[in-house]
Amino acid sequence: MKKTRCLANLSLLAIFIVVFSGCNNIDGANEPYYDLTLTRPYHTSHLDYDEYYYESNFKIQENIASSSAVQSYNYEALAPSAPQSYYVLPTPQNDGNMSVEEALASRRSRRNFQDKALSMEQLSQILWAAYGITLPMPDRSGGGFRTTPSAGATFPLEVYVAVGNVYGLSPGIFQYNSENHTLIRLSNNDIRQELSNAALGQRMVANAPATIFYTAVMPRITERYGERGIRYAYMELGHSAQNVYLQAEALGLGTVAIGAFDDNMVRAIFSLASGEYPLYLMPIGYFY
Repeated sequence: MKKTRCLANLSLLAIFIVVFSGCNNIDGANEPYYDLTLTRPYHTSHLDYDEYYYESNFKIQENIASSSAVQSYNYEALAPSAPQSYYVLPTPQNDGNMSVEEALASRRSRRNFQDKALSMEQLSQILWAAYGITLPMPDRSGGGFRTTPSAGATFPLEVYVAVGNVYGLSPGIFQYNSENHTLIRLSNNDIRQELSNAALGQRMVANAPATIFYTAVMPRITERYGERGIRYAYMELGHSAQNVYLQAEALGLGTVAIGAFDDNMVRAIFSLASGEYPLYLMPIGYFY
């Protein structure tokens, strides 16, 4: 009788273990906690994002080699140029009129922007400060050392610009290419009002002449560091955004970091890829 009870208890224990194990294997149970669902597909396969990205960079290099495909900035231009696919930015400067200490002391979040155009040199300097190359090394991941440290040189961030009022540049959405300091045009539309609506009606996004938009391509860093890579990506965003704050201050411009926005609306506006996570909006401009 005791043997029978013992066997019955062992059977029940075995059934419980099998059922419990099955519960832990439900699809998605071990997925990272961040949500990367999209409202609209990207212009390429979601699974081939990095392949697309590097293939695009290769094509950009080819186009830059043949100057007919590239719009070089005219420093004296007083009106937007006709839309081009690729733009070579002015060379960033390594010195200025304000020390790091002065920029740190005067840095503030600026929310009231003037209706005054940015110059192409200013936009170039801001983008370089955000994620630009400081020491080119073609054989190194990411093309060399950058203004922002990156865990394992994985460089998960992508930097976009929503342009509305920049001398020599017609409105549109652009993607910054750090490796050759160029802009890739993604759209010819002035999206500032639409982006302001997505940012819960915050007017500084609609009023600023340009807005920097950060995303993180999480698989680049989580494939190496697992879920902890998400933390590293956020740290990298902080490094880069502070660079933008200080560079803007040194140029006599203002900015403010905005994290309050509707993720799905922003994803749709920029047509983000799967695995590309929206992080920050930073409007840039002259301030009151």
